[in-house]
Amino acid sequence: MSGSADGTVAAILGELAGAAAERNGLPPSLLGGYLTALLEVARTGRRLSAAEEQECRRLGAEAAGDGVGLPALVDLYMTASARLWPHLPVLLDAARDPPRPAGELIAMGEAVWRAADTALAAVTGGHAEELAAAVRREEALRQEFLDDLLSGRSDVGSLVRRGEPLGLRLAATHVAVVAGTDRPVDAGMRLSAVVDEARARIGNRGLLVAAKDGRLVCLLSSPPADDADRGPDPAADALAELAGPVVGRLTGRPDWRVGVGRPHAGPQGVPRSYREAVEALGLGERLALPEPVARARDLLAYRVLLRDETATADLVEVVLGPLTGARGGAEPLLQTLEAYFATGGNAAETARRLHLSVRAVTYRLRRVADLTGRDAADPADHLTLLLAVTAARLLDWPGRRPPAGRAARRTTRSRFPGPGRE
Repeated sequence: MSGSADGTVAAILGELAGAAAERNGLPPSLLGGYLTALLEVARTGRRLSAAEEQECRRLGAEAAGDGVGLPALVDLYMTASARLWPHLPVLLDAARDPPRPAGELIAMGEAVWRAADTALAAVTGGHAEELAAAVRREEALRQEFLDDLLSGRSDVGSLVRRGEPLGLRLAATHVAVVAGTDRPVDAGMRLSAVVDEARARIGNRGLLVAAKDGRLVCLLSSPPADDADRGPDPAADALAELAGPVVGRLTGRPDWRVGVGRPHAGPQGVPRSYREAVEALGLGERLALPEPVARARDLLAYRVLLRDETATADLVEVVLGPLTGARGGAEPLLQTLEAYFATGGNAAETARRLHLSVRAVTYRLRRVADLTGRDAADPADHLTLLLAVTAARLLDWPGRRPPAGRAARRTTRSRFPGPGRE
């Protein structure tokens, strides 16, 4: 082919690439040497070379990195192929005389569309790989940021700068929501499902979702603390209600629990709310609370009990310790007290809950009074017994008898992964 013919072919291919790109509003450079390769395939009948296929994969990744959607990219290549097709006879005859016979043209067409199919597969493959890599990079950045933020040891200025691209203005107020099941949550799961559902329910508020210590952690921008303290934040409650079922689906477990911290302002407020959410989650499990969502604001009394474990252990030992001498141990009597308080002192309802007769319930309550010297029906003894029963559950007693005179180490038979106390 003469130099002038080469120039004519290059000009035509350039025009075709430009027209196809203009239709999609994309740069012609995303086609690279695709049309030239198709012309060579039509001329020789060969397949795309490994280098040409790899170039298509690179162009697909480049398009993804530039934010070009896959439908637009596919349309660019298909449009370019379709525009080249009617020009092939002219472009090929510029180098050949006489023209090609009909059978050869059919074979040429098959080769061209086979090459187009191969190129398109490579382009879409490169595009998909780049998107997956971008997601992994973003997840790694989000995970690293969350770990640094919750550790409380990183430079505040750095945290503020890194948080803004992730949608968190750390000078604002945030509330933490932590959800888990008995199967660990990890970053490989589709955590974006939480974000998608949350956006539909709570609108465009700052939200960071990541996995930590086998749990799902959600950090939500909240109203200012002075406003939030006036009452619960409906958006945080909505996030808690949807995070639990989503975690259940992700882990394939029907039983889930959620802990919700209180809103706190500033970079140091985030780890504080997170610790409260983790503690609420653990308390909900240890106390077997009927509601799967445990809110730190509703559990302040339990936190008071746990603040001085030595005094709490002594309370359990002094008030309930004598129950261990009963036939069958302390657990049946403790369960009866727990149900009795939960029903507001209704012996009949207590009996129904425990699947006992009313006579059996009254007998057990009488045994408690005999052994402890405190009557659950007496208002003077009610508070002491209630606090002792609550403290026993917090200390996993009588599963483990707390030693008197020193702090009892809490043992948690929680079904949920991760530390019970942070």
